[in-house]
Amino acid sequence: MKKFEDLKTRLRIAKSKIDKKSINNNNKSSSSLGIAMKLSTEMVAAVVVGTIIGFILDTWFDSKPWFIIIFFFVGVVAGITNVIRSAKLMQK
Repeated sequence: MKKFEDLKTRLRIAKSKIDKKSINNNNKSSSSLGIAMKLSTEMVAAVVVGTIIGFILDTWFDSKPWFIIIFFFVGVVAGITNVIRSAKLMQK
């Protein structure tokens, strides 16, 4: 019986160590690849949305390619702003 009690205490200690490790791992931030994917997706999405808005406005007003060019650059600026904002939040 003494061996079983020793085994129980050892298992309890091992489980508490595993729980502490898993809690510490959950508090860590995302992987580097995940962060890079998030930032690049935000940038590309902003440019694509801006270009699509420009294309739609160009077809409505028959002014090709002016709105596409204007909203492409608006999308680039919005994408850079979003990336900077996200990077600052990740840095905190």
